[in-house]
Order: sequence, then C-alpha cells, then structure tokens
Amino acid sequence: MNEAARIYPSVGGAADIGDELHALVSRLFPIGRSITGEGVRRTLAILSDAIDLAVREVPTGTEIFDWTVPQEWTVRDAYVRAANGKVVVDLAASNLHLVGYSEPVARRMPLSELRSHIHTLPDQPDLIPYRTSYYSRSWGFCMAHHDYLALEEGDYDVFIDTTLADGALSYGEVFLPGETEREVLLTAHICHPSLANDNCSGLAVLALVARALGRRRNRFGYRFLFAPGTIGALCWLAGNEERLSSIDHGLVVSCVGDGGGPVYKRSRRGDATIDRAMEAVRCDGRKVTMLDFSPFGYDERQFCSPGFDLPVGLLQRSAFGTFTEYHTSADNLDFVRPEHLASSFRMIMDIVDVIETDRVPLNLSPKGEPQLGRRGLYSATGGHKTTSDITMAYLWVLNLADGSHSLLDIARRSGLPFSAIAAAATRLEGCGLLGDAQA
Repeated sequence: MNEAARIYPSVGGAADIGDELHALVSRLFPIGRSITGEGVRRTLAILSDAIDLAVREVPTGTEIFDWTVPQEWTVRDAYVRAANGKVVVDLAASNLHLVGYSEPVARRMPLSELRSHIHTLPDQPDLIPYRTSYYSRSWGFCMAHHDYLALEEGDYDVFIDTTLADGALSYGEVFLPGETEREVLLTAHICHPSLANDNCSGLAVLALVARALGRRRNRFGYRFLFAPGTIGALCWLAGNEERLSSIDHGLVVSCVGDGGGPVYKRSRRGDATIDRAMEAVRCDGRKVTMLDFSPFGYDERQFCSPGFDLPVGLLQRSAFGTFTEYHTSADNLDFVRPEHLASSFRMIMDIVDVIETDRVPLNLSPKGEPQLGRRGLYSATGGHKTTSDITMAYLWVLNLADGSHSLLDIARRSGLPFSAIAAAATRLEGCGLLGDAQA
C-alpha cells in the first residue's frame, strides 16, 4: 500500500486521486454558472454524485443583511453577427463571451455603438476576459482583443436571449457530525463559469475531502458549503447565526489546481488555530506563504466581517489576481493538473489532521534529557556534524512538553512540519517518555 493510501484509506493513491479530481473538474468546467440559475443547480447535482449534498434555495427578494437576493438569471443564447452573416462573438463557443447577468437584447446597431459593450484585454490579446454585472441592469460581450481589432465598420445584429425573473439563489451544504459539538467550516464559491482553477478546482477538491472525511471518525464536525460568492455566503450566515459560535476553524478554498504557492491569507483574528496550523503543513515539501488579512478577496471577508469575526482563512495555490490566467479563457483544463489537485487535496487533509490530533503533551522524564539511544531513538554513533529532523523532532517535543505547549506550538517553535512533531510524540509516548497533560 502506498503512503497516500495508508494515510487516506478512503481514497486511492496520489495518481488515482489526482486523476479523479481532474475528471471532476472536467465535468464542472463547461457549465455556465452565475450567482443564480440552472448552472449552479447542475453543478450541485454533479457534486452530489460524490457527497450527500443538501441543496438550499433562498427566494428572490429575500433581505440578507444589507443585501437583497437578486432575480434569477436564465441564459439561452447570445451572439453578435456581422452584416455579411459571420458570427463574430458566440456564447456557444465560450460562456465567457457573455457578461454575467446581461439583460436581453435583440437589436441591429453600428460598430460605434457596439464597441461600448465589448470588453477585451489589450495586454493579453488572445484571451477572453471574464466580466459580470450582477447588481446593475446592463449587457455586454467579452472577446479576444485581436478579434475585436478585426471588426469592420458597419452594422451588427446583437442577440442576447436571457431572462431576469423571480426565482431563487441555490447553494449546497453537507454536514458530517463529529464526536464533539465543535465544527470546522470548509467552503468554495460556485458562481464562476468556465474557469478551471477559479473555482472548479476548489469545488472538486472540497467535494472529495468531504467524501474522505465522511468515511472515517472525526473529533470535529465538518460543514462543507458550496455557495455563490458574497451573496451566497451571506445567505448561509443569515440562516445559521445561532450555530456560528460552534465554529472553531474555517477555510475558504479557491485556485488550488495550479502548481504555484501555496498561499494562505490569515483570518481577521490573525492568530486563530487555523492560521497557526497553516504554518505547520507542507505542500509537496514547500512551506505555505503566509499573508496578513485584508478585507478584499473571496468569502473570507464575509465570514471575517466584524459582526461575525469567525476564524476563517483563505487557502490558494497561486493567489487570485497574481497569475496571468486569472479571470481569462486561459484558466482552462490545461492549466490545472492532476498532480497539483492531488497535492492540494493532501494539504487540506494534513490541515484536518493538525486540527484533529493537536494536543498538549507532557514529558514524563523532564529532569535532563532522556537517553534516547537505548530506546532505539538515537543514532548509536555520535559526533555527527548535523542532527536529523527526526532526532530534532524528538528533542523539541521533549523540551517543550511541559504541559503548556501543544504539538502545534512545538511545530511552530521548531520550524518542523506538524506531521514530524506528531509522529515523534507518538513514538515517545510508545516508549513511556510522554503522556497527555490533559489526561
């Protein structure tokens, strides 16, 4: 049995889980999603193949704090056709071509008028940008800048077959009860259309993390939320205020299919356990780059708003806005790779292991350093110029296991991965040198 299968018995090996994750991303990628509508429901239905997902509906017009649930947007077709009959922009070719929440249009207009409704990226002329207009009535198209420059003067037929009507906002939720009443919240936004990294990757990774955790016993309860950005998170918060005090740890997950980073933005608190846990895990051997909290980003800014101030951080591989593919047609299935999805999955499972297994150990032989050699924990040959990480993990645990430091504290102080500290503590306990301070 390989290492991945040993640690995560609910899944196959690293290659297997990577391929499965990429296959799930590939199923999600073609769907035209927005903050409401059938695209979200289709996405939730696909995720339901992996996990027992409960779908919630919040009706149009519902007041949610300072927001109102908007009308539901339905898209059937959209294109721009030149006078010679050539279709120059076509929703069927890419659902990024239509600005999200565009109102219906059926008109002929000159290019001079059409230009004001077209969005391009002059610095990335081959790519289609992603644009939305959720809360103001408007319409528009997105196209590659070199195609835009090729448009000839003349009249164009503009057709957008959409509907804005009362309906509902949909989100999905699954809760896995634990041995205690304390909870961990893990969430990914579901509103972006064909953007593989942002955020088909987050949806796929969290779905399979939920499946894996559902097949084992956990100390904490785990709540997974798949909701449209901003308004979806706010809907969930408004409907669950009475249980928010049970959340001890939280993580927003996005952009976890590329090979960058990893990057973590701390919670508003800055020193929550989840913030400290991120410093003690590795992704393919790499430490996590830690960023301070800022009130701009994904839904961590809703969970961390001052009225809630939940211990929720943001985990990504490459931070949003920093990679050239971000919010463009280049964020496609070639950009996200099975091996990167697999390592992101393992990293989140490692974070879960930190949360689940952290404890306060007690050195049972605290007067001087115990003789590790006779217990098979130290090299029989002395005089080496360097000391192995394994030996250093033993020494750090023994030195700081005074009843006031947790394993996570020891990992942070030593600079060693939590997994190394936890493994050392387990072996020291087996040798009778370590106990549990809380026993």
